[in-house]
Amino acid sequence: MTVRRDDGYEITTDPGRIDTALVHRWLSTDAYWALGRSRETVERSMAASLNFGVLGPRGDLAGYARVVTDRATFAWLCDVYVPPHHRGAGLGTWLVHTVRAHLAPQGVKRVLLATADAHGVYAKAGFTPCADPAQLMELDLHAAGPGRTGTEGTGA
Repeated sequence: MTVRRDDGYEITTDPGRIDTALVHRWLSTDAYWALGRSRETVERSMAASLNFGVLGPRGDLAGYARVVTDRATFAWLCDVYVPPHHRGAGLGTWLVHTVRAHLAPQGVKRVLLATADAHGVYAKAGFTPCADPAQLMELDLHAAGPGRTGTEGTGA
């Protein structure tokens, strides 16, 4: 899939046009949620996901988003990143709208994400805070440790 804007920016899902090394650098050095993430982890996560790259008018990578999805009912939007020198042009909002439009015809009914600082960007694409975030649960397998289930002391 490729979508173009009049100003020369485009969004692609073609993995051959998304610079993995640059995505790794952005995420591991500048994205608060992925600081220190290894190149191998970025590569594995990209290989198992639907990837969206924003390309600038000269073909340079100007943004990135990753979607973990079953392509039928659910998606998790993550690793949305626009580098500082491309911010302010509406690329993040456009990227999120494009992801949404790409998933809708597949029947995906629920798209979740987490953000600490970009609520306004996501609100422009129709995202709202979860009605009852207390219902969201997580399991941090790393914190549970080897041989532990993460349920010790919970009565589970």
